[in-house]
Parts: sequence; structure tokens; C-alpha cells
Amino acid sequence: MSNLRLISETTATNVANVSVTDIFNADFEVYKITVTDYDALGGGANLDYRFVNSGGSVVATDYDHCSKIMRSYGTDGVTQSTSATYIDAIAYDDTLQKGNGSVLYVYNPFHSTCYTYSMWHNSSPSTVGTVGRKGIASLHQTSSITGIHFFRNGSGNITINNIKVYGLQVD
Repeated sequence: MSNLRLISETTATNVANVSVTDIFNADFEVYKITVTDYDALGGGANLDYRFVNSGGSVVATDYDHCSKIMRSYGTDGVTQSTSATYIDAIAYDDTLQKGNGSVLYVYNPFHSTCYTYSMWHNSSPSTVGTVGRKGIASLHQTSSITGIHFFRNGSGNITINNIKVYGLQVD
């Protein structure tokens, strides 16, 4: 038997943002989220995210994050913040749209006495070469988190071919 249990599958087409709600609960402490084929619809932009609390509100404060970008075509880089309003760059699209993928793990989101942590990695083709990124983040609030909210960095709509959320069973 697989240790992954599919909880939700979502597609978003030409929208400003997408919230996947009621996916985190007391059944699991670790969740795996896959994001496949993010499309910034004609412009280069990162895909960012925030968490959604049990009241249904998108949390827009108290994020710490750090990620390493690895480029096949040039210098690597680092993005970080200790007081962000969102978590940066879990996917990238620069109009090539030949497929990209991200895997995100979320830890203890439903526990209202713990911070919520996440880590991710992704790979995205671009017009100048392949880009990969690995990152970690935390939400410095002790609130029950029940969902995730994806949006494009800057303005404009997005399409995401597939968002799958799995609960990871630890025996």
C-alpha cells in the first residue's frame, strides 16, 4: 500500500489566483503538493504562495523563506526574507511553456500550536536554459492552516495544468 493518499486534484485556467482549501486536517502531519505546467500566460513570472487559515482567510504576513536558484546558463542566486508577505518562487515560466514541475512538502499545517513549515524544489525550462530551485519556508503564526493559495508574482493571470495534494502516511 502506498504511503501517499490523494486528497485533492485541481486545475486553474486563466485566473488571477487559485486557492485549494480544506485539504489540511488532523489525518496527516506531512503533505506533498505537486504543481505541473504553470503558465504565466505570456510573461515571465514566478509562481508564489500563501497559506489559508481555518477561517478561510489568506495569510499575508509573517513568512520567512530562503531559496537557492540554480541556472544551467549562468550564476546561481539566493532569494530570502525574514518578514515576507508571501513565499517566493516555487515555479517559473518565461513564455517557453514546455513543461515545468514543482514538488512542495508542508509540515504540521493543521496544528494550531505549531508553526507551519514547507520546503520545495522545482525545475523549469526557459528560453536561455534550465532553471532549478530548492527552498524552505515557515509561517510564524500558531494558527490552524487548512489550505494553500497560489498566485503570480506581479500582475496577470495564470494557468496551472494540475495541482495534486497528497497526505503522507507515516507508519
